[in-house]
Amino acid sequence: MARHEISWVDVFSTVPLGGNPLAVVHGAGDLGEDTMARFARWTNLSETTFLLEPEDPAADYRVRIFTPGGELPFAGHPTLGTASAWLALGGEPAGEDIVQECGAGLVTVRRSGGQLAFAAPPLLRYEPVAEPGLLERVARSLRLDPAALLDVSWLDNGPGWIGARVADAATVLGIRPDWAAMDGLKLGVVGAHPEGTECAVEVRAFVGDWVVEDPVTGSLNAGMGRWLTDNGWAPDAYVAAQGTVLGRAGRIAVRREADTVWVGGHVGAVAHGVVDL
Repeated sequence: MARHEISWVDVFSTVPLGGNPLAVVHGAGDLGEDTMARFARWTNLSETTFLLEPEDPAADYRVRIFTPGGELPFAGHPTLGTASAWLALGGEPAGEDIVQECGAGLVTVRRSGGQLAFAAPPLLRYEPVAEPGLLERVARSLRLDPAALLDVSWLDNGPGWIGARVADAATVLGIRPDWAAMDGLKLGVVGAHPEGTECAVEVRAFVGDWVVEDPVTGSLNAGMGRWLTDNGWAPDAYVAAQGTVLGRAGRIAVRREADTVWVGGHVGAVAHGVVDL
C-alpha cells in the first residue's frame, strides 16, 4: 500500500454540502484498475476520480472516473471537481484553459467568474427514442402516463443517458420512480419552471443499474443543453436546478456558443487528507 493525497469537493452548488460530492485521488499512477474500482465502491459516491500523468501531450493531466459499478469514459461533475482539486494542489495549465484527458478524449475546462465550465464532448447517440417497448418502459420507470412524455431522446455522451421532457418542473419533482422497471437504464427528466423564476428548468437523474438518484449531473445536463437549445425549449444560456428532492441545491449553468455547449458551476473544497491504497 502507498499513501496518496485525496481531496473531497462539492460540485455544482454555492450552498455548503448542497451539490454532488466527489473524491479525487492524486498521483494515482501506481494504482491498478482493481484498486481504483474497489476504492470507488468503498466511497459509495456517484463517482471517484484518479489523477494520472497525461499520455496525450496536449493534455494537462489524465483522469480515470469510477462509479461503484465500474469505469466511465466521461462524466461532468467529476470533470469539474477533478480540475478544481488539481488546481488547488498547484496544477498549472499549459495554456489559458485546462485540458483534461479521459476515456472520451480531450475535454476543455475554462475558468470564469469563480466557476469552472467544461466543453461538452460530442454526443455518441442523439436521436429520438422510437422503439415502442423502450418508450413504454421509460414511462413505467417514471410511473408516468406515456402521454406525459412530451419528448424522449438518446443523450448519450458516455454514460448512456436517455432524456425525457415533461410538462413542467412540478411533474419532475413529483416523480417516484419504479426502480425494478428501470433496471439497467439511465434516465434524465426535465421540465420548465414558471417564467421569471431563478432556474429555467428542473432536472432529475436516475441511474437504474445501481438504483440511485444522482444529485447533480454534468454529463446529463450537457446532453440536455444541446437537446433543449436545438429545439428552442430553452434559451442559449440558462440555469438548471437539480437535487431538490434530495435536499440539495444544485445549480448548473448551461451556455450554448455556436456548436459548443458549456456546462459550469461552483466547486467547493470540503476536505483534504491522505489515504493508503
